[in-house]
Amino acid sequence: MRKIVVNIIFALLGIAVGITVLPSLWEISGLAGIAFVNNGYFDGLIGCIVFYFLSFLFVKPILELNQRIEKYLNSRSPGWIIYGAGFLIGGLVLANIISIPFYMMSNMFSNVIPVILMIVFGWIGFRMGTSRRNDWSNFSITKRNTKVAPAAAEKSETLASEGEVTRRSVKKDYYPYKILDTSVVIDGRIHQLAHTGFLEGKLMIPDFVVHELQLISDSSDNQKRERGRRGLDILNEMKMDKGINYTTTTRDYDNIPEVDMKLLKLAKEIGGAVITNDYNLSKVSEFQNVQVLNINELAKVLKPMVLPGETMTVKVIKEGTEREQGVAYLEDGTMVVVEEGKYFIGKDVEVVVTSALQTDAGKMIFAKPKHSMHGIQEKSDSKENSNNHNNNGGNKRNNRNNNGNKNSNRNNSRSKRGEQGNGKKVR
Repeated sequence: MRKIVVNIIFALLGIAVGITVLPSLWEISGLAGIAFVNNGYFDGLIGCIVFYFLSFLFVKPILELNQRIEKYLNSRSPGWIIYGAGFLIGGLVLANIISIPFYMMSNMFSNVIPVILMIVFGWIGFRMGTSRRNDWSNFSITKRNTKVAPAAAEKSETLASEGEVTRRSVKKDYYPYKILDTSVVIDGRIHQLAHTGFLEGKLMIPDFVVHELQLISDSSDNQKRERGRRGLDILNEMKMDKGINYTTTTRDYDNIPEVDMKLLKLAKEIGGAVITNDYNLSKVSEFQNVQVLNINELAKVLKPMVLPGETMTVKVIKEGTEREQGVAYLEDGTMVVVEEGKYFIGKDVEVVVTSALQTDAGKMIFAKPKHSMHGIQEKSDSKENSNNHNNNGGNKRNNRNNNGNKNSNRNNSRSKRGEQGNGKKVR
């Protein structure tokens, strides 16, 4: 369809060029006296045919240029386009007003200078509208709020006197879009968090985030592939969930290769906030004055998901940094450090949580295999039994010694009595 449109435009352009240029060409070539040749219909037909065939040479680059322009405009917000077009028109109007004296000249400057002024003022107006778009928006909102403020104040006082609760219509710290990062989608807690009502506005999933999840799900690494598929499953669940205000955007930035930088650029353009689990992205967002919501910071002040003494089953996938440690991961990517886990690499093992560490960068769980905890318990029980046995044996030996001492004392007393009796007999 687009090719046909390009061909038609070239044909119409050829008709105009043929009617305008060909009469002069006939006069130069001496063919102006031929009535059939020096005819407007004939000239238009010749120009139409020539330009129609020329259109096949230019249709491909024209369509490619058209696609680039469409993609660039789709990557921009409606406000950016409206302000840019409005200030561009304003610059062209101002250039025409300034060019009125030059139109009255009879020299070459009457045509050259107005064109230059239109280009310069049009570009300046376009740049003013697009680069300072947020300032113009804030200026218009501030002016409108200044006019409405007295009536709104009276209305709020009336409602307050009637015992009703009012809500601010415009909030300075309100962000209509919450843009989700790849890490927070894989984490999965955003799905449950969206149901709590703590997140205002719409949850936005850019297409470049979905594309990154697709690349992760196609990875050769089993762990990355599982995490990518988990993220895609969570996105599908959120999309099907009618209780979540969910939207997508096709806006992209081909000149920015990093997904994190694309998120920050998008948040600046639409006035949104970035939801992430990435500690580094949080710091970069703060540096660039972009509102960021870190779920790990929220989890840091809330009750942890696991408590010491709880049991779970994990799969140890690699060795840890310390001796005989193994490393496992939960479905949301939480690292689990298993003591003596070196001997269970590639196996599912039931572990007992010993402690959990929550930081801004994420959560880390320390655990021990459950059978080792049984071994420790059995050892402690055997030690207690041996101690009890030793104590019982010692008590028995002490009782025997005490009985022996009593018997010896009795014998001594008897011998003394015998000696006293013999003495009496001798006397």
